[in-house]
Amino acid sequence: MGLTAKNKVAILLHQGIKGTHGKTGLAYLRYGETSIVAVIDDECAGQSLNTLTGIDKDIPIVATVQDSLAYHPDVLLIGIAPSGGALPDAWQAEIKQAVAAGLSVVNGLHTPLAPKFGSLKPRQWIWDIRQEPPGLSIGTGKARSLSCQRILTVGTDMSVGKMSTSLEFHRAAQKRGIKSKFLGTGQGGIMISGYGIPLDAVRVDFAAGAVEKMVLESANDYDLLWIEGQGSLLHPGSTATLPLIRGSQPTQLILVHRWGQTHIQHYPHVPIPPLPEVIHLYETLANVGITSNSVKVTAIILNTYGLDSQTAQQAIKTTQRETRLPCTDVVRFGAEDVLHYLG
Repeated sequence: MGLTAKNKVAILLHQGIKGTHGKTGLAYLRYGETSIVAVIDDECAGQSLNTLTGIDKDIPIVATVQDSLAYHPDVLLIGIAPSGGALPDAWQAEIKQAVAAGLSVVNGLHTPLAPKFGSLKPRQWIWDIRQEPPGLSIGTGKARSLSCQRILTVGTDMSVGKMSTSLEFHRAAQKRGIKSKFLGTGQGGIMISGYGIPLDAVRVDFAAGAVEKMVLESANDYDLLWIEGQGSLLHPGSTATLPLIRGSQPTQLILVHRWGQTHIQHYPHVPIPPLPEVIHLYETLANVGITSNSVKVTAIILNTYGLDSQTAQQAIKTTQRETRLPCTDVVRFGAEDVLHYLG
């Protein structure tokens, strides 16, 4: 089960291109390696994907699943996560229509779909990503003894670009000939890479153990592991960052920040401290319980979305002066130059 290079994917992205709940689908559009034949968004049907998103791909936007069938997809990928996690009835009906038409389904929602469909056609499947892996135990700190480099992305907030940062660095490392692997910890990262753990579906007692198990499974075959970050230590509702640190026992941290953001999104009463203070917070916590080399934040990645190129470059220079660390926006300007500084 899972996506392969032979699949032809239609992405269900209703009101997600212009809205706030299409992060998963947009990430797959940017980084997915299968053939994407159609994007389904009734709000943007007929418009240019490149103009709307800046993603340089010539993929048609259609209004319904029925319309997407003209492009012969064999997989429907649910790329939206509405507030509350439940799809409206009309969109659920479209999923049923896709299954009836013989499409397989990639589902990153918390509610599994497989139990809703009894018999499927030969070679048809439903991939419910947010399922706790079997055989988990609590974390033990074993990853600290591994010889491979383990770089974890951390953030000043949720949804600032931790997954994109890890993927961009991973691809830059591969181009350099490094034996590198990206470890997904959320639905988007798992969809893109085909591997990982849905951390927000794991019981909190076993979260660090789940991360540890994933890291240990990959350690012998790769020299460099990029662990996709989740949440933020600064966010009042986030529980994901600590088990990622504990389970992966990182050798380095990369801090991701949205330029100009001064408070946690939707929580105006929670300020984001100056970046040097955030760096100190993450380094202090990461070094508790780690007996090998000192763990440092070795680069700052800025999310400069919405800024023109000149303003973005100035923001990067300002951040470099403030933190005395290498800095860039990897989505806009690439990860190659900063990768050089990571060793």
